[in-house]
Amino acid sequence: MKLRTACCSVVSLGIMGLVVWGIQDPKEAPGKPRYFKGNLHTHSLWSDGDDFPEMIADWYKAKGYDFLALTEHNVIAVGKRWVDAEKDDTRKKAIVKAQKRFGADWVDLRTEGGKKQVRLKTLAEVKSKIETPGKFLMISAEEVTHSFQKLPVHMNAINLKEAIKPIDGSSVSETIAVNLRLVDEKRRKSGEPTLSFLNHPNFQWGVNANDMIKAEELRYYEVYNGHPGTNQNGDAKRPSAEKLWDLVLSKRVQANQGYYLRGLATDDSHNYHVRAMNKPTPGRGWVMVRARELKTEELMACLESGDFYASTGVLLEDVQVGPKTLAVKIQMQPGVTYKTTFIATLKDGEPGVVVGESDGKEPSYTLTGKELYVRARVDSSKDHPNPSFKDEKESAWTQPLIP
Repeated sequence: MKLRTACCSVVSLGIMGLVVWGIQDPKEAPGKPRYFKGNLHTHSLWSDGDDFPEMIADWYKAKGYDFLALTEHNVIAVGKRWVDAEKDDTRKKAIVKAQKRFGADWVDLRTEGGKKQVRLKTLAEVKSKIETPGKFLMISAEEVTHSFQKLPVHMNAINLKEAIKPIDGSSVSETIAVNLRLVDEKRRKSGEPTLSFLNHPNFQWGVNANDMIKAEELRYYEVYNGHPGTNQNGDAKRPSAEKLWDLVLSKRVQANQGYYLRGLATDDSHNYHVRAMNKPTPGRGWVMVRARELKTEELMACLESGDFYASTGVLLEDVQVGPKTLAVKIQMQPGVTYKTTFIATLKDGEPGVVVGESDGKEPSYTLTGKELYVRARVDSSKDHPNPSFKDEKESAWTQPLIP
C-alpha cells in the first residue's frame, strides 16, 4: 500500500507495524491531500522567548506556514500572566512592535508596585486573533523540560490541553520513557490525539543513541533543530543528530521491535528581534504534513501514519512509500541543483551507509533484500537564507521505508 493513496485519518502506525482501520473512499474525503507546512517547536514570552505569542504567530502566518505549536517550557499559555514591561530594550521594543501591529488597545499595560507590567495573551486569545479556518491553525503544546543528573531531557507534546509536570527517571532513557508515558496517559484520558517527540538530543550532549534505543516509547525525534546551540552536526567524537537516526533504527530493526523512529525538523525559535546565525531565530526547519484538511485531528493522524517529511527549504511534490520502493518527486527551483542520497543499514553492515545517489527530479530506490531500511535526504545547492551553522544548505528528509 502506498501512503499517497490512503486517507491518513484512518491509517495508524502501531507498535507492531502498519495498521489499517479501513481506507476511506477518496470521493468521500473533504479534499485532495496536500502538504501543509508547520513548526512544532516555538517559544514566546510565556517561557524563554523574547516576543509576544500573537506576534510570533502572526510572523509564521505571514511567511506562509499553515500551522504552529507554541511549545513553552512546562507551561501552556492559559490564565493571567503579567511580566515586566521594561525588563530590557528588547522587551520595550516588543511592546512597541505589538502596539504598532495590533493597536494600542490590544496591549494591556499596568503599574504594579511601582513597576510597569504587560499582560501576556493566552493561547485562546491568540487563536481568536490569528487563526483563519482552513488557512492557519494553532495547536496547543508544551515542551516537557527535565534532566537527569544535569543532562537535559526535553520533549515536545503536541495537542496537549493541560500542562504536564515532568517526573524523574532512574536514567536518561528512563526519564524519556516515564515522561512520554505521562503524555500518553493524558492522551488516553482526554481522547485527544497527541504527538510526542524528543528534542535536540545533542543539546549539551544530553541524550545518546543508546538512551534513545532503550526508551521504547520513543517514536519521533528532531533530526533537525534550528537552535545553533544544539550541536546539530555532532563533533569529532560524537555523531550528528541525523546519524543518531541510523544508529537507533539499525538496532530497533535488527531486534524486530516494531517501534521505529521518525524524524522531524523544527525551529526551536526564541529570538525574534535579531537575525543572526548564533541566535535561535524562526524560519529554519519545519515539517510538511500531507493531509486532506487543516484540522488538528487530521494533522495528528497524518503525523502518526508517517505521511510527512522534514525540511529546511527543499520542497517535495510527492513522497511514495511502497512495500519495496521509496520514491520522491522534487519541486525544482530555477538555477538550483539537487542531490538525493539514499541511506540504509545493510544486514550485518555499518549503520547508515549510502546505497544510492541521484541528481534527478524523481529519484527512487528499490530494496534488494539486503537493507534493514532505507531513507532519503535531498540536499540542494541553495544556501539556507537563515542558517544555524556555517555553509548550511537547504535540505529535506523522508521517513524511512522499513520492509
